[in-house]
Amino acid sequence: MIIRDLNTSLVFDARDGTHLCELLHPSHFSGAVGCRFSLAHAYLEPGETSYPHRLARSHEVYYVLEGVGTMHIGDETEKVRAGQAVYIPAGAVQYIANTGDGRLTFLAIVDPMWAESDDRRVV
Repeated sequence: MIIRDLNTSLVFDARDGTHLCELLHPSHFSGAVGCRFSLAHAYLEPGETSYPHRLARSHEVYYVLEGVGTMHIGDETEKVRAGQAVYIPAGAVQYIANTGDGRLTFLAIVDPMWAESDDRRVV
């Protein structure tokens, strides 16, 4: 059984500018996890925005746990809030902004699992 605790796991600043904790990434468990996806807990403080980026081969889902923000995918922009899931297709330029007064917290589910070589920042 694999259980990861957010309270005791490392949080770091990710390539896209979010504050991130990789809760489940199959490559970290020496083959013990048989899934294709990775799961991370991410947040942005009020006024913070992630960098525009794209995952060339992976699809992504953000599930908003708390807060409000604005999600940008390609030419589309929508407000998002706690309780909503956002699908991000592979290859789409994406970023999210915290537009609220509190922390914007979300889960990032990436399939196949997130890989640095697949993640490209867009200027």
